[in-house]
Amino acid sequence: MIPFISQAQAAAEGAAPAVGGPGMIGQLVMLGGFVLIFWLLIWRPQSKRAKEHKNLIGGLAKGDEVVTTGGILGKVNNVTDEFVTLQVADNMEMNFQKGSVAATLPKGTIKAIK
Repeated sequence: MIPFISQAQAAAEGAAPAVGGPGMIGQLVMLGGFVLIFWLLIWRPQSKRAKEHKNLIGGLAKGDEVVTTGGILGKVNNVTDEFVTLQVADNMEMNFQKGSVAATLPKGTIKAIK
């Protein structure tokens, strides 16, 4: 019985060659593909949105109608380096950080809503 076991083990060990993975070039192509997908789907759109938001904040001026990230609608009364003052009602002004401004609105939007 022992001779049969050793013959079976020898046949199993030498019967089939080991299957290798992709070569070095294949691995580099896969890595490059992952980097390209990451750049196209995540990095590029995020940097584009950040650039647009920076331009929006840099272009704020008195009289612009804006909406904040919290959903507060107001008219810009004063702009400083860090803060913007919005008139949200007839006798009510609120200070916000410039980064909290989400979008500018077309002129007359506030009057159209009231």
